[in-house]
Amino acid sequence: MFQTFTTTADPSQSALRVKALRALMADQGCDAVLIPRADEHQGEYVPANAERLKWLTGFTGSAGIAIVAKKAAALSTDGRYTLQASHQIDTALFDVVDSTTTDWLTWLAGKHPAGGVIGYDPRLHTKAAIDALGRDGKAKKFSLKPLAANPVDRIWGKARPAPANGAVLVHSLDLAGVRADTKIADVQKTLKDDGHDAVVLTLPDSICWLLNIRGTDIAHNPTVLAFMIVPASGKPELFVDPAKISGSAKKHLASLVKCEPPSALSARLAALKASGKKVRLDPAHTGDWFYRRLGKSAVDGIEPCILPKAKKSSVEIEGARRAHIRDGAAVCRFLAWLDREAPRGKIDEIAAVTALEGFRAATQQLKEISFDTISGAGPNGAIIHYRVTEATNRPLKSGELFLVDSGGQYEDGTTDITRTVAIGKPTREMCDRYTLVLKGLIALTTARFPKGTRGIQLDTLARHAMWQAGLDYDHGTGHGVGSYLSVHEGPQSISKRGMAPLEPGMIVSNEPGYYKVGAFGIRIENLEVVTEPHAIDGGEREMLGFETLTLAPFDRRLIALDRLTKSERAWLDAYHARVLRQIGPDLGPEDRRWLEAACAPL
Repeated sequence: MFQTFTTTADPSQSALRVKALRALMADQGCDAVLIPRADEHQGEYVPANAERLKWLTGFTGSAGIAIVAKKAAALSTDGRYTLQASHQIDTALFDVVDSTTTDWLTWLAGKHPAGGVIGYDPRLHTKAAIDALGRDGKAKKFSLKPLAANPVDRIWGKARPAPANGAVLVHSLDLAGVRADTKIADVQKTLKDDGHDAVVLTLPDSICWLLNIRGTDIAHNPTVLAFMIVPASGKPELFVDPAKISGSAKKHLASLVKCEPPSALSARLAALKASGKKVRLDPAHTGDWFYRRLGKSAVDGIEPCILPKAKKSSVEIEGARRAHIRDGAAVCRFLAWLDREAPRGKIDEIAAVTALEGFRAATQQLKEISFDTISGAGPNGAIIHYRVTEATNRPLKSGELFLVDSGGQYEDGTTDITRTVAIGKPTREMCDRYTLVLKGLIALTTARFPKGTRGIQLDTLARHAMWQAGLDYDHGTGHGVGSYLSVHEGPQSISKRGMAPLEPGMIVSNEPGYYKVGAFGIRIENLEVVTEPHAIDGGEREMLGFETLTLAPFDRRLIALDRLTKSERAWLDAYHARVLRQIGPDLGPEDRRWLEAACAPL
């Protein structure tokens, strides 16, 4: 219903496509070109017609960049995807560069020590990225050349998918909690306070949040692809395909913005430049093209919707609680079904995904899944962001682990949950590793921290138990989550790069893991909302904390009780009692009996 499993990326075509790309490079005087996984909106997720990296290389991960030089090529991605990349691309054609240990420019300098010209599409790279590349490239004898047309698009030609054209939908006030005109007024006050005349917004989720609208332009993300200019005074302008707007959406937007087609954006930016007004752009989230169009009128500033969007309204938090009870019941039905059916040996990764999506769809309130389900049996579970296809589909075998990371999009909330379960009897090693991961999740869940604490400071808590055993994982511990928006949302994160302070109302994931390549993967994940500051008996400062939103049991077969402290056991028993109390009433007799056993005190 929501996910397909055919292998759409085709690395067998990469050699021909790279050859054609190199011919265009020569015509444009470039020694190398960059092909990022990005579009002109600079969001994490892109529509089908912007999947240039996948089309060229076969790589389907959500983060990466290809570097094609005259006689060498590479795909650079982070630790989440390096194993996946090596399985998906033609490694005789592309080197896999782990961006966490080696930057791609260093790789390129090793292939071209004399330097050269690097071509790039200025719409697809943020100003911050281009500035950093310019500084580092100069030291390595490389110069940058913005290209007027994207070379991949020229090769892709008529086979390239059409632009997304989903309808604009109104997100009602009883779900958003704050009126759109109030949000716009807050943005305009920020601009006036900072001495800026206007701001350009490119992130689809920011625009949707600001206007209380949603859409269907990007798979699993209820967003509208559009641009927006918000002046410090007056009516904002929304640059969006008019074919997307009709009915209630047209009436809703009429009082908020002036709608223009995307083709009018370039001229509007030129007019702002000619006026000499100060136009705010966020260099971390805005394409270099916008800076080039605005020239000296462009001034740097933080995108004004990102932080207020992350701090959920009380209405949005209550919606998230409802969504997680509904979603938790669907997940528990799935886990009960899996326990009954998996021992028979007839379930594979695709069948598991189909069943889980079916349980969510049965709620009658699911709008979409929130991302392609990660369904990894045995060694596939060790591929951090594995996506099952018909070619990789693996049966769930006795004696192995099964990792399932999934989520749903409901109008009142976005969910994201991971559970790892044993198929048959697990080994002692599996139990030991699972329990270390669980200890990390509990440590983070129960943390209390003062105002101003950043995600990088909390990340250590989730890793501590594993570090003491000489283990770690190569991904962040937690990301922000939207409210019926993107399942990945900033500025907050709990990671080694998490520099944004956590604030009340922010929703973050808590997902430590362990991965043994070629054997199994373990990840468990709950979503947490940051609570309001409260006093601690005998304390001197009020502390923030977490309220767990996710409701589903952990696999007690994988818990090594001798590894847990008394307080950790108490937390688990209390959590499982809450799961049973809140989810049990929504289950039928057979599934409820399963949940009672799964949630029994340790």
